[in-house]
Amino acid sequence: MGLEQIIILLVTGVIVGFAAGLLGLGGGFLMTPVQYMVYSSMGLPSDIATKMAFGTTLLVILPTAASGAWAHHRHGAVWWRPAIFMGIFTFVGSLAGATIAANIPGNILRIAFGIIAIGASIRMVTAKMPAVEQEPRSNPWLWAAIALPLGLLTGFLGVGGGIIIIPIMVLVLRFRLHTAVATSLAMMLLTASGGAIGYIINGMKVPGLPPYSLGYVNLIAFGILAVSSIGLARFGALAAHKIPAKKLNYIFSAVIFIMGLKMVGFFQWLGLPF
Repeated sequence: MGLEQIIILLVTGVIVGFAAGLLGLGGGFLMTPVQYMVYSSMGLPSDIATKMAFGTTLLVILPTAASGAWAHHRHGAVWWRPAIFMGIFTFVGSLAGATIAANIPGNILRIAFGIIAIGASIRMVTAKMPAVEQEPRSNPWLWAAIALPLGLLTGFLGVGGGIIIIPIMVLVLRFRLHTAVATSLAMMLLTASGGAIGYIINGMKVPGLPPYSLGYVNLIAFGILAVSSIGLARFGALAAHKIPAKKLNYIFSAVIFIMGLKMVGFFQWLGLPF
């Protein structure tokens, strides 16, 4: 891994860390396509580059989410009961999703990721939150029904799931936005764990992995992204309680949209070098 690739990962970690704390997102929709480009530039086949990006992203989400969740917890914003209860079900679903993904061609995963990223970016700028605050729904059966398929999707796509779970928490479970952001980060500790374990186990005997890899997790990329994102996640969480996230939401959405186009091969189809 060259200096240019290290710098790209460092900058990505900084952006992802701040956005994680501010918006409650694990950052997978940005880390995954960036890592895919980095691994591809290292000469890895598309299949391995895709799965390595997914597995490493899920492991990076753990310390990033922990840092952001702790900062939100100090403001009393985390609702730990649904975070733990839903997290158990997303752990199981994420482990299963990662196992399925490890046995599917990387190109299919990459295109699926790109389509979901494009849709998620559009959702981020168009979803309308309820104007009137309502009593949150505290039905464990409803939590489980939502969490299990969510975990399956996050493990399959190598993301923390915040971009999906936050609007569900607000629109379906009636959480306050700040509670949804904080609780989403806490829940990711279990969600990302299941997916990361799945990609590690299913990649252990795969030939052709780069040095310092643990299954489909590259430990060098993990270290760079984790170190640069952990501290910024706390700053992002503090900012979430002081400033509106609307502008950053638009910027982050635009980045996700462009990365989604990249993953589905849109720029390659146009013959552009990006």
